[in-house]
Amino acid sequence: MINRIMVVGAGLMGAGIALVTAKAGFRVTIVDRTVEDLERAKQHMHKSIASLVKRGVYLAEETRYLLEDIQFSTKLEDGKDADLVIEAIPEKLGLKQAMFRELDEAVQTEAILASNTSSLSIAAIGSATRRPDKVVGTHFFSPVPMMELLEIVRALETSDETMRQLLEFGERLGKKTITAKDFPGFTVNRVLVPMLNEAAFLVMEGNDPHDIDKGMTLGANHPLGPLRLSDYVGIDVILFTLESLYEGFNDSKYRPCPLLRRMVEAGRLGKKSGQGFYKYD
Repeated sequence: MINRIMVVGAGLMGAGIALVTAKAGFRVTIVDRTVEDLERAKQHMHKSIASLVKRGVYLAEETRYLLEDIQFSTKLEDGKDADLVIEAIPEKLGLKQAMFRELDEAVQTEAILASNTSSLSIAAIGSATRRPDKVVGTHFFSPVPMMELLEIVRALETSDETMRQLLEFGERLGKKTITAKDFPGFTVNRVLVPMLNEAAFLVMEGNDPHDIDKGMTLGANHPLGPLRLSDYVGIDVILFTLESLYEGFNDSKYRPCPLLRRMVEAGRLGKKSGQGFYKYD
């Protein structure tokens, strides 16, 4: 049974995952390379908790001591007794494989190793370990405390027992779970990202972003337009996912819009950089 969690990577996703797992009653250790990274994660968690309480998503009394239940560390060894490790480092296969080799040595042999990836091959990540049957994908959605879905990705070698434990873990978090096969984009991004790409083509052809988003919110009843959503996700993340789809399937329907590449080169990454398809304060 999963009781102890180690989250590797203290960025926005890692911090969010640590927060929801701690709130669900798991013992959590979050690890990153530097004390500065961990301090930024703490600050983000404080702001996130205040926002969630203000919105009525969390109750103030249930979050008062939440951060005290999370151990912050720069050493993987501090999470060696974890039953589940969730890696949330940048979306680069080589980085993730190197991290999984380290984790394979650092944590107990029965621990499940999960990657929070939106498109990378779980089989390729698991091949860096001696326990591919215990390697799985856990695709959380941002912002983690607000989004209900957890996409669990099964590679060829992932065991039935690993999947059983992960589905139970998702339920204990209060998430709705779906399972996906280990192909580029899995389920959600394989359907969603081509739509975001098509919206970028419309902008490149001279259409107004506001009109595109208005068309999809009013005409298709989407809660958020595709271009605004792209800005929130990150233009660089959208481009990377499209490249993974294009390479993985060798299909022109996934060819990234050239405008996305130009935007990334110009540093217009969306909300996180202050400008994407829209400008942000």
